[in-house]
Amino acid sequence: MGGCVSTSNRSSRSNGERVSPECLGIRMRIRKTFSDHVTTLQHLSSIPNRIFKNGKSRTSCIFTQQGRKGINQDAMVVWEDFMAEDVTFCGVFDGHGPHGHLVARKVRDALPLKLVSILQSFDSKRNGSTANCCSGNPKLDVMEPDKDGGMEDKVDYLWREAFLKSYKAMDKELRSHPNLDCFCSGSTAITLVKQGSNLFMGYIGDSRAIMASKDSNDSMVAVQLTVDLKPDLPKEAERIKRCKGRVFALQDEPEVQRVWLPFDDAPGLAMARAFGDFCLKEYGVISVPEFSHLILTDRDKFIVLASDGVWDVLSNEEVVEIVSSAPTRASAARILVDSAACEWKTKYPTSKMDDCAVVCLFLDGKMDSESDNEDQCFSSATLQSNHSGNAVESDDGQNSEPSLQRNFTVRSAEENDTYKRIVAEVEANQEAVATEDQNWLGLEGVTRVNSLVQLPRFSEERPRR
Repeated sequence: MGGCVSTSNRSSRSNGERVSPECLGIRMRIRKTFSDHVTTLQHLSSIPNRIFKNGKSRTSCIFTQQGRKGINQDAMVVWEDFMAEDVTFCGVFDGHGPHGHLVARKVRDALPLKLVSILQSFDSKRNGSTANCCSGNPKLDVMEPDKDGGMEDKVDYLWREAFLKSYKAMDKELRSHPNLDCFCSGSTAITLVKQGSNLFMGYIGDSRAIMASKDSNDSMVAVQLTVDLKPDLPKEAERIKRCKGRVFALQDEPEVQRVWLPFDDAPGLAMARAFGDFCLKEYGVISVPEFSHLILTDRDKFIVLASDGVWDVLSNEEVVEIVSSAPTRASAARILVDSAACEWKTKYPTSKMDDCAVVCLFLDGKMDSESDNEDQCFSSATLQSNHSGNAVESDDGQNSEPSLQRNFTVRSAEENDTYKRIVAEVEANQEAVATEDQNWLGLEGVTRVNSLVQLPRFSEERPRR
C-alpha cells in the first residue's frame, strides 16, 4: 500500500532497492518534440498520448457524463509521456457557475503547461547542471529546505513549489482573462503526476482521488489520497471566517455547509478552495492547493480520480469494487459513471443528478488483453453527443465534445457477481431512465449539493474599497 512520504521510506522501492536522486527527481531535459508542441494552447490537440474525451490510453480510461443541471461542467485529461516517457499527468476539473464549463476546460488545458514551465524554470536555475532537477539553489518565495536535508527532501520541496506556483499562476490568468468571466464561476482541480514509483499530487475543491491496494491478506482495500476541501472542515471554516466570509448551511440542506459573502446571502459556494470565484477570494476562498508525495509499491493497483457527482452517491470501497469488477479495464470508467447514475436515481429520485467525470489510472502500466474489444465502443462511429441528446459545448462554444452512448448489454454468466449486480440494476432502470430523460426538467425536484445557490446580489451594504 502506498503511504505518505517520510524520511524513512521515501527513497526505497517495494523490493528494498535504493532509488537514486536522479530517479526521484523528474529529468528536466524536455524532449524537443514536446517543447515544439506545447508552445501554445492551439497545439494541444496535436500532442500524442493526450486524451481528454471519453476513451482509453495505454494505461488509463476516462469517461464523463452530463447530469441534469445543464451543460456538462466537468473536464478531465490524461497525458502520457508528459515531459518524459515515464511520466503521466492526470486531472479532473469540476466547474460551477454560469461559465464553469469554460473555466474547467481552460484549467484542464493551461494548468499542465504552467507546471511544465515552472519545472523548466527550476531547471534553468541549476547553474548548468544536468544531473538531476534537485541540483542548484533556486531562489523561491518561501523558506529553503534544511541544509542538512537529503536529496529526497529537496525533490519533495521543488515539486511542492511547482504545484503551488502553477496553481497560483493559473488563478492569476483567470482573473485577468479578457473573454472569460470568473467572478461568480470557478472550478475544482485534482491533479497528479506519476513518474516511476513516485506520485505527486496537488488539489483544490471537493473532487477526490482514491487508490486501490492489496492489504496483508491480499484483499483489495480503498485508500483515500485527498481530502474534500469543503467549508465544513474546521481549518477551512476558520480561515474563511477570519477573512469576514460566512459559513452556514441552508435549512433545507443542513448537511451542506456553504460560503457566503459578508453582506449578502450569496453565492453559497459548497467548497472552500477553487479556481475563479473572485467574488469570494477576499473572503477566504483560496486557490492554494494541498500537496502530497507518495511512493507507490507493487501492492498498489490503480487510482481513481472523480468529481463529486460520483462521491455523492458511492463510497470509496464501492468505487474500488466496481472498477475491480469491470470485465475490461477500458470499460472501468464508463461502468463506474453508469453505476453512479443508477445510485442517483435510487437515492435521490427527486434531485437533479450531478455531472460525473472519472479517470482510472492502472499503476502496472497495462491495459488487459480484452481491452482491444473495447476499441469499437470508443470509435468515432459510435461517439454521440451526451446521453440526453444535448450537444456538449467545446471551449470555443461551437464544436461538440462527444461522449459514449450508454451500454446496457448484459454480460455472460462468467462475469463476477458484483458486475452482474450493476448490470441488473441498470437494466431494471433502463425504461425509467428513458422516460426520465424526456421529462426530467418537469420534475419539481431540488438540485442536491449544487456548488452555487445563487449569484451575488450586491446591495448598498457592500463595503467600499
